[in-house]
Amino acid sequence: MLPTKDYSIEIGGRELKVSFSRLAEQASGSVLIRYGDTVLLSTAVMGKKDRLELDYFPLMVEYEEKFYATGKILGSRFVRREGRPSEEAVLTGRMIDRSIRPLFNHRLRRDVQVVNTALVFDGANDPDMLGLNAASLSLACSNIPWEGPAAAVRVAKLGDKYIVNPTLAERATADIDLFLSFAKGKINMIDGEGKEAPEQDLMQAISLGEKELKRLIDFQTTIINERGGKKADVLLKEFDATLLSAVKEFVAPRLEAAIYEKDKPKQEDNLNQVKKDLISHLTEKGFTEDLIKSANHILEEEIDSVVHTNIITKEKRPDGRATDEVRNLEIYAGVLPRIHGSAIFMRGSTQALCTITLGAPGDEQIVEGMESSSKRRFMLHYNFPSYSVGETGPFRGPGRREIGHGALATKGLHRMIPDKEIFPYTIRAVSEILSSNGSSSMASTCGVALALMDAGVPIKELVGGVAMGLMSDPTTGQYKILTDIQGPEDHYGDMDFKVSGTKNGVNAIQLDVKIDGLTLQMIEETLAQTKKARLHILGEMEKVLSKPREELSPFAPRIFTLHIDPENIRDVIGSGGKVINEIIAKTNTSIDIEDDGTIFITGLNAAQAEQAVAIINNITKKLTVGEIVEGPVTRLFDFGALVEVSPGKEGMVHISEMANKRVEKVTDIVNLGDIVRVKVLRIDPDGKIGLSIKATLPATTQDQPK
Repeated sequence: MLPTKDYSIEIGGRELKVSFSRLAEQASGSVLIRYGDTVLLSTAVMGKKDRLELDYFPLMVEYEEKFYATGKILGSRFVRREGRPSEEAVLTGRMIDRSIRPLFNHRLRRDVQVVNTALVFDGANDPDMLGLNAASLSLACSNIPWEGPAAAVRVAKLGDKYIVNPTLAERATADIDLFLSFAKGKINMIDGEGKEAPEQDLMQAISLGEKELKRLIDFQTTIINERGGKKADVLLKEFDATLLSAVKEFVAPRLEAAIYEKDKPKQEDNLNQVKKDLISHLTEKGFTEDLIKSANHILEEEIDSVVHTNIITKEKRPDGRATDEVRNLEIYAGVLPRIHGSAIFMRGSTQALCTITLGAPGDEQIVEGMESSSKRRFMLHYNFPSYSVGETGPFRGPGRREIGHGALATKGLHRMIPDKEIFPYTIRAVSEILSSNGSSSMASTCGVALALMDAGVPIKELVGGVAMGLMSDPTTGQYKILTDIQGPEDHYGDMDFKVSGTKNGVNAIQLDVKIDGLTLQMIEETLAQTKKARLHILGEMEKVLSKPREELSPFAPRIFTLHIDPENIRDVIGSGGKVINEIIAKTNTSIDIEDDGTIFITGLNAAQAEQAVAIINNITKKLTVGEIVEGPVTRLFDFGALVEVSPGKEGMVHISEMANKRVEKVTDIVNLGDIVRVKVLRIDPDGKIGLSIKATLPATTQDQPK
């Protein structure tokens, strides 16, 4: 075994073990962490060069899933190796990033990369919680300047019981499932979902999590005190004192009027003019081009200060709203022709155009990843084109932000989708952000909920969401919670706290901060203020659509559901799929058969689907002795003929049962393809069917079918 220095703590009834060794010894910091049999390696590396020309902190946080961690060979038939990160990996990387990023000095200008690699997955313990704890230790025990540690746990509520670090099986049936991060004595990140969870239940889960997080922080602190070394000497981005003074003096009398403009385009024009005038002013003052490049960062800090001060001391928001006021709402449903369901949700200048497409059960998305292989019948895709913020840019498919926002909206809605037995359709929702000025993920949640109702999807409850903000003063402890943040409040504010749910409770919750974090009191106040806003938004949505449409769009496919004896499945499929493929070709439908005998028939219209239903009913119909049926002659023998009594099912008419007289040749009575009436004489235990033409004829009749 590799020599290691091990540390351990009991969390959630299991041992969490941290090991330091020579593994990844060239990284600035590395640590191996284990919980159950799930094992993860976290490394942190800092570049050697101070890149002071940058105007941002170059931090990269990655989460790597390795298929070998599950003991399976995954991937496509032609590419049996890891490729682009799965959606789950992207979301895990984002959670770790959102937790550790606020703890860096953002004037740092060295590249820092944190890589978390899942080496073993035991099928029960999610590596995401390990990833944050390991990332914290790899950073804190390295030479990288960082203000951690940070710790993470999961908390779930099952019935009346709250569980720390639940297994994946427990989380699958949980009423609440939260990922919590903690640093500097406060909660600094939340990501989770609930089944219309009451706010008080969320607070109880967060409170329990905080107790365990404090234990983890103490555990990490002990390790850091023993293993942590001297931090590297780095140059931080500094601003020339003379330039700092000149910028502040010039913008001070101009910012108030520029910022406090309700119309976003005018506000942007105002600030752009201030920037333009500032550059001209500094040029006239003789500042060099290199120094002037730093002026924009100073200007941003001044805008931040103005917005903070006015909200904290005067409750003055840039658009003039009260701190608990939602922007003006415009809501429309059924806005696009032929689309199965559509809606536009507008909040201020944020606009989401949402559409629903209904498909067959077989249109489900197959999701194969390290942690699970499953089928997804509700898909929500979020698009954020550059024109939505008045910019140009390439279209390269969804990035981490788009995936994250789509996943948050999905959490808010997926529990409201009716069960497959009630509504068997596969559902694809798309949110196109046409204009963005804060909280586009919550606008997507609202818009998709309305589009689902417009499509006639019998969702259990209408879902609404809102983003909350915070302005705080660490020196005085004063703070103001803001409802429905937009532009400057999002960019310059201290938190982005998104909550979506129904009138009954919370379905999804996500918290990011730019400060140390939130106390339990601040979280409780935010949830209470959020509930008031959510109920207001739901009330406005209900004015447009209060319940799902009673009829599906005429352009939506029609699905019929049949239940047959599982033993008859092979009859419907036929040898090599011959029977089912013939039905599909003849009726222009798609047919999905489940192991329990449930059959979903999807047609472009009801007539096509009904035709397929009739054929399958005929195939699976149980014949009874004495029953008279019709069918074509399919094969001829010297001793008789086979007649197809239902698609794929044949019975034998012996030559002696063909007429009321002696028959010399089978072809004297029937030929291939003739449609004949036959009576079922017997059904043998092995399924063979005996038929008679003679038994369908009057006793005195001498004429034969031919």
